[in-house]
This record gives sequence, structure tokens and C-alpha cells, in this order.
Amino acid sequence: MALVVFTGGARSGKSAAAQSLARRRALDGASVVVVVFGIVGDDAEMADRVARHQAARPPEFVAVEVSDSQSAFAGVGPESLLLLDCLGTLVGMVMTEEWASDAEGHDLLEAGSDLPPGYAQAVETRVDELVYAICHRSGDSIVVTNEVGDGVVPPYGSGRLFRDVLGRANRALVSRADRAYLTVCGRLVDLSALPVSPAWPED
Repeated sequence: MALVVFTGGARSGKSAAAQSLARRRALDGASVVVVVFGIVGDDAEMADRVARHQAARPPEFVAVEVSDSQSAFAGVGPESLLLLDCLGTLVGMVMTEEWASDAEGHDLLEAGSDLPPGYAQAVETRVDELVYAICHRSGDSIVVTNEVGDGVVPPYGSGRLFRDVLGRANRALVSRADRAYLTVCGRLVDLSALPVSPAWPED
């Protein structure tokens, strides 16, 4: 199996780059299954975003819409090329599910620093399990994820937890990836070619 990761900021071109790579693999005979997350509901902005992603998706890709994290990869055969777009949405889904099970009736976005006892650890454990499942698939995988932590510190405890959990998940995925790219303004930086340990400058 091979694992390729695309990370980057909003509108950086990471989804387009991932789809381009997946399409080239499809032309070579790979069966591509796109796993997408998110429930549109009455959110017009989300509905527009989903419609744009659907329009840009090559017709030969099989799309599997997932509404809960437990069945994230249930519709992906072991020999199919998994295109996961995106990990950040999956982490958000895990956080929402864990919150609903522990603190039903409260608003996760208004939790401040008062997250329920054990909540952060439960989220981290479940995300670790998902990362493990991706890294140990028998088939090939392409993962799109959000680069986090470059902006202001989130004002809510839930936002800070999301940043930390996704940041650690990104690092774990990239450390195991066969190839990883940082997408900036539509251009790709090959993270796999960069050092993992600092070196003192030569005289």
C-alpha cells in the first residue's frame, strides 16, 4: 500500500491536487473511492461547498457519504484507492459525537475551557484509531487535511482541542506517508524531501 498526504490552508488547492493524483491512478486502472463527510442540513454555505466539490469530482470516482465516524471506511474495499477529503471534517465529526454522548444539550462551540472530564482524551483516542486504520489499509490512500495553528489561538476550549488533535494527527500521518505535500497558493512543497531533524549551520 502507498499513503500520500496533502495538507494546506483554506483554498490552497489541496483537494484539486489530491483529485488530480487520484485521477491519474484511475487512468492506470485503480478503483477510486472518495469518502466525504458533513451533513448539509439548512446550511446554505455548506450546501454550496458540497455542490462545488461534487461538480469538480471526476465522474469515474465512487463517492461514499459518511454521516458518522464509526463507519468512515466501511464502504471502501481493501483494494480500492481511498481518497479521504478531508481529515479535519472527520476530526470535527468525532468531537461532535463525543460531545453528544457526554454533554447533550450544551453547545460545543460555547464550551469555553470547560470541556467535560475525559472528553479530550476520548477524542484523541478515537482520532488515533482512525489514523492507525488509514496507515494500515491494505489498499492505497490519499488523505487531504487542513494545516492548523498558523492563526490566532482559538477562543474556545473546543477550538484549541481541534487544533491540537488535528495537528498531531497530521504529524502522525506525514511521518508514515510515502509522499506528503504542503499546498500553498496552488503550488506543492514536497515535505517528504525536507529534513526531520535540525542541523547546525556550517561555517
